[in-house]
Amino acid sequence: MVLPRLYDRLLRDQLARHRQMAMVAGPRQVGKTTTCRALASESGFLSWDNQDHREVILAGPRAVAEHVGVRAGARHTVVFDELHRYGRWKTFLKGFYDTYQEHVRVVVTGSSRLDVYRRGGDSMMGRYFLYRMHPLSVAELLHPEPPEAEIRPPRRLAAPSYAALWEHGGFPEPFVERDARFSRRWRTLRTHQLVREDVRDLTRIRELDQVEHLVNLLEERSGTQLSYTSLAREVRVSVDTMRRWIECLVSLHHGFLVRPWFRNVARSLRKEPKWYGSDWSRVADPGRRTETFAACHLLKAVQGWTDLGLGTFQLAYLRDKEKREVDFLVLREKKPWFLVEVKASEERLAPELAAFARTLGVEHAFQAVHEAPFEDQDCFALREPAVVPLHTLLSQLL
Repeated sequence: MVLPRLYDRLLRDQLARHRQMAMVAGPRQVGKTTTCRALASESGFLSWDNQDHREVILAGPRAVAEHVGVRAGARHTVVFDELHRYGRWKTFLKGFYDTYQEHVRVVVTGSSRLDVYRRGGDSMMGRYFLYRMHPLSVAELLHPEPPEAEIRPPRRLAAPSYAALWEHGGFPEPFVERDARFSRRWRTLRTHQLVREDVRDLTRIRELDQVEHLVNLLEERSGTQLSYTSLAREVRVSVDTMRRWIECLVSLHHGFLVRPWFRNVARSLRKEPKWYGSDWSRVADPGRRTETFAACHLLKAVQGWTDLGLGTFQLAYLRDKEKREVDFLVLREKKPWFLVEVKASEERLAPELAAFARTLGVEHAFQAVHEAPFEDQDCFALREPAVVPLHTLLSQLL
């Protein structure tokens, strides 16, 4: 069973309308290869993991063009899969694009480091658009096409699909299989590949047993504020090393950090962030799984809206000196837009949600309840803090 993905249509539109390369980054086994392979002919798909394809890439841009059959007057799509594993991938890609951009459209996939040019240097300025691919979500299962605006109308996801998403996670294989034994084996293999292949091959980290121990600790702590000092003590490394390792796991899309928001950005960076795993099905505690489930959906929304050019969006959380906290704040153009407090079952409106809503003057404030049944109501039509079903809210995102 092949699920239609939001990214199928998104990337086809990109290739039809724009000359820039499409760089598709995302977690291992999220569906990048399956989606992108369908965009090119057999000769136009080159994977660094395939020995024959690797030799073509190493022979240089001209060899790739000959392999694909690039010629004047024709338009070809070339997909480079997992190209970031090639040590000189940036130089190769720039040379290939600059030479053949009139005749090819280029897609590049990778589980790491494809956003390197956003962090420094301008050698690829204007040559690519980045698309961050996420696991399946409630809204994507309902609407596998790019949105025209940020918010969609509410729509119910069939109960079996919603239950499978919650239990098996949003990665396509376990979601489609819907078998607990398969999911457990799949998750174990994926963690092994992350540590023993990705971390080993793409970083200079050699203490793989300690990294694996860290991965297991983080699985238990999804949805909690990180203490680098505490983690460093448990894993027996320095605090600076722990920060680098966490950054490495984020770059490999194993999880993500959500930072507290302050009007003073420097103050925010000094505070400890919260960690969320990219696979909520690994989180055993029901409350933390609920929060991680919501966090993954919200991150997909803010990054997707940004990648689609709908604006600049960010995800943060709120915490004041009295230790009052709201789980999530979504910012649009650096201004607070809406708040989300996630609950497993509590339906009494949290006082801190209303307090922060008044202080920030946000347009919307939601207490999203996981166990509340779907309601056919537009959450974003509500202007006062309100309790809403998590199912309904997530159906309106991306």
